[in-house]
Amino acid sequence: MISQKNILHIDIETYSSVDIAKSGLYKYVQSPDFQILLFAYAYDDGPVEIIDLAQGEKLPEKVINDLKAPATIKMAHNANFEINALSQFYEIWPDQWQCTMIHSLYCGYPASLAGVGKAMGFPQEKQKMAVGKALIRYFCVPCKPTKRNGGRTRNFPEHDIEKWNLFKEYCKQDVEVERAIEDHLKDYPVPTQEWTNWHYDQTINQQGTQLDLALINGALELSDQAALKLGDDIRRVSGIDNPNSVAQLKQWLSEKLGKDIDKLGKEAVNELLEAPQVKANPAVYYVLKKRKEMAKSSVKKYTAMGNAVCKDGRVRGLLQFYGANRTGRWAGRLVQVQNLPRNYIPELSLARNLVKQENAAMLELTYGSLPDTISQLIRTAFVPREGYEFVVADFSAIEARVISWLAGEDWRLEVFRTHGKIYEASASSMFNVPIEKIKKGNPEYALRAKGKVAELALGYQGGTGALIQMGALKMGLTEEELPDIVHRWRTANKRIQDFWYTVENCAIETVTLGTTNQIQHGITFMRDADYFMIKLPSGRCLFYPDPQIGENAWGNKSITYMGIDGTKKWQRLETYGGKLVENIVQAVARDLLANAIRNMLFGGYLINFHIHDEIIAEVPKGSDLTLEKAIDLMCKAPEWAEGLPLNADGFTGDFYKKE
Repeated sequence: MISQKNILHIDIETYSSVDIAKSGLYKYVQSPDFQILLFAYAYDDGPVEIIDLAQGEKLPEKVINDLKAPATIKMAHNANFEINALSQFYEIWPDQWQCTMIHSLYCGYPASLAGVGKAMGFPQEKQKMAVGKALIRYFCVPCKPTKRNGGRTRNFPEHDIEKWNLFKEYCKQDVEVERAIEDHLKDYPVPTQEWTNWHYDQTINQQGTQLDLALINGALELSDQAALKLGDDIRRVSGIDNPNSVAQLKQWLSEKLGKDIDKLGKEAVNELLEAPQVKANPAVYYVLKKRKEMAKSSVKKYTAMGNAVCKDGRVRGLLQFYGANRTGRWAGRLVQVQNLPRNYIPELSLARNLVKQENAAMLELTYGSLPDTISQLIRTAFVPREGYEFVVADFSAIEARVISWLAGEDWRLEVFRTHGKIYEASASSMFNVPIEKIKKGNPEYALRAKGKVAELALGYQGGTGALIQMGALKMGLTEEELPDIVHRWRTANKRIQDFWYTVENCAIETVTLGTTNQIQHGITFMRDADYFMIKLPSGRCLFYPDPQIGENAWGNKSITYMGIDGTKKWQRLETYGGKLVENIVQAVARDLLANAIRNMLFGGYLINFHIHDEIIAEVPKGSDLTLEKAIDLMCKAPEWAEGLPLNADGFTGDFYKKE
């Protein structure tokens, strides 16, 4: 728990001509016109003060000194913003800061200040002022020059002093809300190790990674050329005026197919391309193929890179700490590195050079579809600085290993301690076939696909629907086969199946009676008046606010809680054994990644970013910071994970890739 002494609560308002949503925080604060306008602060429970820096007021010496004093904890909501903004003018040490946004996310709440205040049920005077967005638009970003405003491109306090005074109250109110959040959560402290992980995260985001600007510029130019050509092809065959118009294309397809076409997203286009009626109509099939090429959304990531690159050629702020509610996994920002296409084309270096040369003809001759090739090269735009190379290492089958360890599924653990071929081993166990026979060239090798899709889909109590969602039907399996695959996998993995029901029963009993239950590896179920909590082997907790017992679709007891749904709304959600197990497994895997990050940082590796269970670091060429050493550091498990067999693989190179 944080002592209520020497806490300096801070909120600032700033101006920059850089669009922070498109370009990110680090480029935003590097803008030559970046300015801190207002600085609101309060010590502990004291009054909130406001310093009007825009109108010439100065920060008190005590505040300036406390900004660098280790004995004073600095606290803000989304504190990374304050840290980087204030660092432009004052001496700031990130490891002296804490963040109410991180604390809110840790306890299962939304990220935004307004969202947290509303979710916590604060009275209106303790919630973020609704007028804030309009005031920020007025004072914090450039304005459009008009005759009415005299052609100016920026609004200053003197242009509307009433709004300015309201803006000052808004800034002060944010400190009040931040302080109320911390007071609300003070009995549920973020573990010290998590604050340390957050500080490491800031170091990694500040480090960033170099971008290959020549590749990005070439890709954008070729993408524009390809879009024009594809548009001309669609227009020539279909006759529609605007090939980019979804409405026009839907109408044309509806007329050609004699039925309403109401969706043209990626999945809808793929389904249409497989339809016999479409395959029988060459014009429709051709247009849809071209539409699919045009829709390569990953090409937009090149634009995102161009928007976010800082003046030294590096992109920063790619990761959001605790971005995944509850499990604490990182989320992608700006370029969304967590969602990048894989590489399948050969000779990536050749393709990269052709893109830099903007040689569309040779690219199409060598690789076929230009948009698809450009899309596959997006990862390779991340490069190490001159004289360095990437060391990339990622955990092997981390979730499968974690669930096997948690559940005590011994045969699976033995697989991971030896050959590691879990798909083959799973198929062998499911179909009673010697694993030696499940290899290429043997008819039994067809069983591997069933083992693979079962492993990917069924670990969290999924059924036939999960298999279909994981692509079972596209792999050539029939819907009639799926129930048998579910049955065989569950039969082969009895302890995992038992683990689902143990977790569910313990959770329901804890929420219903308030009892504390502990199972293997120290996993502990607790509740109080506000939360249902699951303590992980690492000591970190998963939080489920306002838990209740409800009834599921089958008439059985289920746990409900308040959380963020898929549409980012705060509402009541339902969970069950398999879903709770998924939360636990993914959270444990995340803790192992955090441990690997710490190991590599202390081992001397400069980490650029990480994606899921993979760490990308740059090292001087010829140094002793080898891939083998990185893998050893990744697989050095913490004490709480004793007996968990970890393994990792990776590569070194002059650009990032994923095959």
